Amino acid sequence: MSIQVIKKKDQADGNFNNGEILEKKPIGFSQDGGKIRPYSNLFYWAHAWTTKGKSTIGLHPHQGFEICSFVLEGSINHFDTKQEKWISLKKGDVQIIRAGNGISHAEELIEKSEIFQIWFDPNIQNSMTEEASYDDYQSNDFEIIEHNGIKIKKIAGGNSPMKIFSEGIEINSYEIPSNIESGFEIQKDAIYSYFILDGEINLNKETAEKGDFIIVSEVNNINITANSETKVFEIKSPLRPSYSTYSERFMK
Repeated sequence: MSIQVIKKKDQADGNFNNGEILEKKPIGFSQDGGKIRPYSNLFYWAHAWTTKGKSTIGLHPHQGFEICSFVLEGSINHFDTKQEKWISLKKGDVQIIRAGNGISHAEELIEKSEIFQIWFDPNIQNSMTEEASYDDYQSNDFEIIEHNGIKIKKIAGGNSPMKIFSEGIEINSYEIPSNIESGFEIQKDAIYSYFILDGEINLNKETAEKGDFIIVSEVNNINITANSETKVFEIKSPLRPSYSTYSERFMK
């Protein structure tokens, strides 16, 4: 039984372009520091934002992983060697690069913009032999449902149009009104990863606030109470994927 809260201050730091883009990394590379290493088929998770107007991360290569960018605020421009053109993405939009046997891309974060970039492992032993592909999705492509006063955006999994091949991945975002209390059933064969985008919640006996990261596994259920209007980003992933992940094979 495990509920682990990783406070914002305990997450790894990063930056690009002499601090024009800053990062906190709930799941970082080994050289980044921070408390959490890859688990399940989640390999990397960075929260990035601009500080001094727009800034560009230049063209750089990827292989194997599925790399997703979620636009939380503002907008970004994206270029990759598969499409060979710049594409604009706005708040709520999502892009996925299935890096396959190789692709390069560049990203420009516009002033006052904020994103998640998250890497999933689709069993890269297989994906490394596949041709790279790319898709982007607009915010209104995703279904929004309401449950007990909570608005839930279904980003990946179920009937979502987003095609992600990493095993067992479901992605949701929640808008929880102040003082709402709700219970959620937890599947024993899954890990639930939460990032508090705004506000503050009590989760069972743990408290988490804006910027904190939570990992939940092997519990029967969780009870969430929002102490203020709260936004939460959730990824459900397998407790134990059916394949050996990159981190298991190469990072021991």
